[in-house]
Amino acid sequence: MGLLASIIDWILHLHGWVALLIVFAIPALEASAFLGFLFPGEIAVLLGGVLAFEHRISLPAAVVAAVLGAIIGDTVGYFVGRRWGHHILRHTVGHLPFVEHRLDDHLEQARQYLRRKGGRAVLVGRFTAALRVLIPGLAGMSEMHYPTFLLWNAIGGIVWGTAFVLLGFVAGASYRHVAGIASKVGFGLLALIVLWLVLSRLLRDSARWQRLGDRLAATAPLAWTRRRYPRQITWTRRRLNIKQPTGFALTLVVALGILSLWAFGGLTQDVVAHDEVARADPTVTAFIIAHRTGWVTDVLSVLTWLGSSVILILLGLMLGGFFYWRDHHWRPLLVLAAAYLGALALYELVKSVVARSRPPLIDRIGPVVSGHSFPSGHATQAMAVWGMVAVVLAVRSPRLRIPAVTAAVVTILLVGFSRLYLGVHWLSDVLAGYALGGVVLTAILAVVLMSPWARSRKWVGA
Repeated sequence: MGLLASIIDWILHLHGWVALLIVFAIPALEASAFLGFLFPGEIAVLLGGVLAFEHRISLPAAVVAAVLGAIIGDTVGYFVGRRWGHHILRHTVGHLPFVEHRLDDHLEQARQYLRRKGGRAVLVGRFTAALRVLIPGLAGMSEMHYPTFLLWNAIGGIVWGTAFVLLGFVAGASYRHVAGIASKVGFGLLALIVLWLVLSRLLRDSARWQRLGDRLAATAPLAWTRRRYPRQITWTRRRLNIKQPTGFALTLVVALGILSLWAFGGLTQDVVAHDEVARADPTVTAFIIAHRTGWVTDVLSVLTWLGSSVILILLGLMLGGFFYWRDHHWRPLLVLAAAYLGALALYELVKSVVARSRPPLIDRIGPVVSGHSFPSGHATQAMAVWGMVAVVLAVRSPRLRIPAVTAAVVTILLVGFSRLYLGVHWLSDVLAGYALGGVVLTAILAVVLMSPWARSRKWVGA
């Protein structure tokens, strides 16, 4: 940790082209030379944003350096893996006691995973601790079609590099806290991927695990529990059944809905009582206003429309109309309309009840907005409608799952941040909008999962 801190302090004292070279080189060397195991690339990119915040380098130049470093480094890692990957692994980890005799099996499993997921694995790997270093080389070893790799590598590099530079720029002197959160998110995503792979393996061997479950259920303690609480055990098994829409899927949706409702209730209480999150609102707004930049203002003034009624109505009509024209199914249009109308009705109701004032007019950018502030209508609608778009596309085509969810998450976050940046909402307004939109989205999905449509996936026209 002492060496890492020294490197960070050294980078923070750089400026000009030397600083830009470091912001480029560390992400470039992360996968191509496995530097990421020693110095994570996101730290260097975050520091690039901090240097831009301190006016040591320009913000656009930092973004370009980070993006190019990520794309070029992964490209080098791809070709290194394709040409020398097997040789490198056999003469490094291939000599470990527990790996030596299973190396070929492990490599084949990794190749099969990349063949199944294709470019989506490259995109997810870009945001995941450890996998960001390994995926490019494994993609080359699995002989993934290079144009496919390049496309997803470029998308991931652009989103990742831009996002982390902007995070460092916004965080400023608080970058250490942001870096800690980013690392935890990366490792959390890695844990989720490992858990998903384990569950997938279990599902492929479902008969074997069913026999094991039956043997465990026959043991004395579990047998007594089944006899003592038969209805509760039966109900629990139904709620965890992954093969039925009313099983695990419904349980997960309801749990997320309850969590969203709880978050919305807590934020509403803070706003009404002017407590905790509401107290931080003026500080967050003042910080953002103090660090506005011309080109960022222009970009966010456009992107904020992605949460507007005009764009969301057009999106719903186009996507729903496409499904109806192609497959003669009107249900996608119905769920998208329900998401928009439900979000609109709820946030208008809450606005009239809470009646919170918006930030001062002098701090706002763009067209004059009227009405109450809490919650953010744009954030509520974006969460409900873009979330439903991602669900419809993901259920209809598993190949669209990662791109659709990624695009929806990025869009929702950008819409929320744009409302803060333009000075038309407080932070608690945006967070409450996300929570309320989550309530709408999960409520509609719960109704759909309990309907006859879910059994045949007809609600998405599949």
